[in-house]
Amino acid sequence: MWRGVIPAVTTKFTPQDALDFNEMERCFRYLMEAGCDGLIACGSLGEGPLLSHAERIDVLKLTKAVTGSRPAILTVAEAATRDACALAEKGARAGADGLMVVPSTIYHSNHKETVATLRAIANAADLPIMIYSNRLAYRVDVTTDMLEEIADDKRFVAVKESSDDIRRTTEIIRRLGHRYDLFTGVDNLAFEALTAGAIGWVAGLVVAFPHETVAIYRLIQAGRYAEALDIYRWFRPLLDLDVSTYLVQNIKLVEALVIQSNERVRAPRLPLEADLRSRVEDIVRTSLATRPTLPSFA
Repeated sequence: MWRGVIPAVTTKFTPQDALDFNEMERCFRYLMEAGCDGLIACGSLGEGPLLSHAERIDVLKLTKAVTGSRPAILTVAEAATRDACALAEKGARAGADGLMVVPSTIYHSNHKETVATLRAIANAADLPIMIYSNRLAYRVDVTTDMLEEIADDKRFVAVKESSDDIRRTTEIIRRLGHRYDLFTGVDNLAFEALTAGAIGWVAGLVVAFPHETVAIYRLIQAGRYAEALDIYRWFRPLLDLDVSTYLVQNIKLVEALVIQSNERVRAPRLPLEADLRSRVEDIVRTSLATRPTLPSFA
């Protein structure tokens, strides 16, 4: 159902901490024009947990206006299943093409609780769902056993695999074949996952470098691995910024430096300072100075 490069977009704020719709529209259109295959709103990178439900629905509506016939997916990541179901229902009414669901963000649910939560959200929204499995950030591992258990519900269509273990990609495909659209959700494991069978990339640094991200994906799909790997190796220092406590500040600073956006974040986050800031600036400076010429691809 879903495949390709689907960015997890950042949420833009005005100096008064309101949603900056004009800047979001500009940035979202830039991604779609570069060849991305949809957008995911209000995820971790999009600071979703720091937005009200009303703000998340407003961001979703703008996202859908930009993606057109391509998917606009709303992230559901709530502490309480009740609140997750409420947001899922609102997303469905607002026109979401699907949901990306984090099972639990505060309480670390066990196998039975995780499965029950996923099924409850599916019933609430009745939309296609991408399951977000990230045991490092959220401490809840949606295991292959769980994926097999809920495979009877066709609303679970995809998995964003972010366990940080490349073996999991192979394990899911070996056990379940192509029952789920398998996406990699770790920027600096993307080449490895895509060459091991993942068919999509929920990407982060794509928001500043969409052409390079799309090129890597399409070259791999065409079997042109050496060309994709050359770009990926250049990209790696930037992609590493996605795997950090400060991924939001890191990536928003990259956006500010590369596409002249802004780096405003919602408190308690603050923009990067001192050594943390200098490190990102140095990586961007070096990357821009050595930016590769992209090959042509279909």
